[in-house]
Amino acid sequence: MRFCPKCETRLRPAPDEQIVECPKCGFKAKKDQQEKSATKQESKRTGSDASLKVMEGDVIDALPTTSMECPHCKNATAFWWMLQTRSADEATTQFFRCTKCSHTWRNYA
Repeated sequence: MRFCPKCETRLRPAPDEQIVECPKCGFKAKKDQQEKSATKQESKRTGSDASLKVMEGDVIDALPTTSMECPHCKNATAFWWMLQTRSADEATTQFFRCTKCSHTWRNYA
């Protein structure tokens, strides 16, 4: 994550995906290697899942892992995290992402 050297606002990917720009003052810079490696994931979800943000990029590598079999590739290890996706009086939702194929699935706790 980089910040604008002029106004210290967080730089965001520009529509052409080759540069980052400041939404406040318009400063532009080429993406560095780390920013190029973080991939954007498109989602065609509907309903309540439409606004759900799935973790991506380097954030995933910092998450804890657990012994959980991937339903997609049968790998035995997955990253995991929890989010409150329903009302506050209901249990949190546990998400898993395979360390091998990056398939993401959830478990309603």
